[in-house]
Amino acid sequence: MPTKTALKAPLKKGYTTGVHASFAFQSALNCFLVTGLKSVSKTNKMDNDDLDVTKGAEIVVTISDKLEDLELNPLEHSPYEIGSLKLYAGLGVGVVTKDGLRPPKGFPAINPTPLKAISDIYANFCRDEDIPTYGSISVTNGEEIAKQTANAKVGVLGGISILGTTGFVKPISSDAYMDSIRTELGVAKANGYDEAVLTLGNSSFAYAKEHYDEMEIVEIGNFVYDALAIVGELEFQSAIFVCGIGKATKVMQGHKNTHNRFGQIDFEILKEQISTELQADVDIESTKTVKGLTIQLKNMDKLEPFYSMISKKTDEQLGSWFSAIESRTIILK
Repeated sequence: MPTKTALKAPLKKGYTTGVHASFAFQSALNCFLVTGLKSVSKTNKMDNDDLDVTKGAEIVVTISDKLEDLELNPLEHSPYEIGSLKLYAGLGVGVVTKDGLRPPKGFPAINPTPLKAISDIYANFCRDEDIPTYGSISVTNGEEIAKQTANAKVGVLGGISILGTTGFVKPISSDAYMDSIRTELGVAKANGYDEAVLTLGNSSFAYAKEHYDEMEIVEIGNFVYDALAIVGELEFQSAIFVCGIGKATKVMQGHKNTHNRFGQIDFEILKEQISTELQADVDIESTKTVKGLTIQLKNMDKLEPFYSMISKKTDEQLGSWFSAIESRTIILK
């Protein structure tokens, strides 16, 4: 009798905060147009299989003919004017305070795609209306949720952003992480920085904060090549790559992403390089970590030359990928 094999359930997609905000906006608008009274509509962001801090967040849209009916982000900001509607950042939705983001400085942190969806809804339902109307998008506990994001660093204060491009959140995708890297680099560039400081890991980030302005520092996870591609697109003049010796060795050997699932260090090649360039013979059979090799090399008084070799070859690899970017590697010891 054949055995049954368990089938993995497909990963769930979800809707973005922008889609949920537009759902709630349409509901609140319909109620307001019918009753003429302050209308509030709420929705919870659908659960999905992405690593998303906004999962389950409550998004609230309020529409009224009186501005005082709205609870707004206390930071002074201008509303988006959509016909006779003025749309504000409510409590828990951020206000943009720096250049370089898609929402303009001094306005609610609502990205262009959801803003257009809201505008289309308003135009469709209020074609003949000319009544001064006020609206806000809020997120319950949005200010607390935002502490788990890079919003404050890039100048979105007082809450989260209302995001969305396609409308869907892809399950377990790298898209959100890369969007965050692009956003942080874009803000740094827009605020006058021509050098990007790219860090891998907490220790690298802590080191960078002691030596560089925090606005030019971007944590890139394992996405070395993809992050440098964005640095090139944004026309930074140079990039500093801060990491540990293991990650640097992976990059030196051509790994564009330093996560283990994208490949391992070739210790045979590394041993040969150490022998040729440092005139040192290491035992790779006794250790399969670069950290283990550093212990052997320290005992041979070859540790500093080893770090210099890895740093130099990492720079050469980065330069082979993006010759227009002046790259420099700092390896933590």
